[in-house]
Amino acid sequence: MSLVETIEHEGRLLAYVIPSTARPERTTSLTPPEDRQQVGFVVCPSREAIRRHFHKVVRRETRGTSEVLLVRSGRCEVDLCDTRGGDGKLVTTRTLAAGDVLVPVGGGHGFRAREDTVFLEVKQGPYLGVDDKGAF
Repeated sequence: MSLVETIEHEGRLLAYVIPSTARPERTTSLTPPEDRQQVGFVVCPSREAIRRHFHKVVRRETRGTSEVLLVRSGRCEVDLCDTRGGDGKLVTTRTLAAGDVLVPVGGGHGFRAREDTVFLEVKQGPYLGVDDKGAF
């Protein structure tokens, strides 16, 4: 089984879906180092440790908002859209369940809950609220 599903449309990367069943044997990066959001698994066997550390202040320039969504509970469908025509043309739909992770990379997206659903959302800030999003 693959650790990640890569979803592309006409040569453009739209998203990664990481199923709850993905179980790597070792620390594994799932996104390429040039992506603005880095996602991967850190595997730490019992009785081992991750050395105490800090992250240096490094100036980075990004465009857009990167996010990672973890379905904590419930089940939903995510629509992935092409934004190049400005109309949000539907490309594909995936069902996400508890433990699944979505990493939107390009295009647009929307969700429909099929059960009561709770996401854990991680995105870079500062976040501008409604001024940060466009709708189709």
